[in-house]
Amino acid sequence: MAEHGEGSEALHAMVLAAGASARFGSAKQLVRIGGRPLLHTVAPLLKHSPVSIVINRDWHEGLASSIRAGVTRLPGSCTGVLLVLADQAVVTAEDLRRLAAAWRRQPEYIAAALYRGTTGVPAIFPRSCFSDLAELRGDVGARVVLRRNPDRIVRVPMESAAFDLDTPEDLLAIEQPSE
Repeated sequence: MAEHGEGSEALHAMVLAAGASARFGSAKQLVRIGGRPLLHTVAPLLKHSPVSIVINRDWHEGLASSIRAGVTRLPGSCTGVLLVLADQAVVTAEDLRRLAAAWRRQPEYIAAALYRGTTGVPAIFPRSCFSDLAELRGDVGARVVLRRNPDRIVRVPMESAAFDLDTPEDLLAIEQPSE
């Protein structure tokens, strides 16, 4: 997790990187893209930020356990948490800056990526959603919380969020983009 504060909002980022990578066939978090491990693609976003790593020993339960593990470690000063999946390999720092700017304009709302008609992560959840995130169970993500709050979402167009690295073919698509 990393903290980015500006004004009275203390935004923390949670990069969710657990999982069995069953469809990929090996630990996709360590796969190299452009010569660097996938997890290193988030490093520029965390530069000059305090970072802590939370180990989710219950990762086998599913995505909800990773979200819970991170939410329980958020400090009391945190007013918003950005959830991003490590396998959203083509989401850029600029995409996340636009998302953060939208959230800072309306910090009581959820700011979420809009792609291919879907509202999803990356998304920033205000403190008022932390208890809902902490109650998630099973292999479900934050989309459950988004569905519960359709009138409290600022949607930020982000087509790059539509792509996630789930299979070896997805990796090939990143390495050899169509022209």
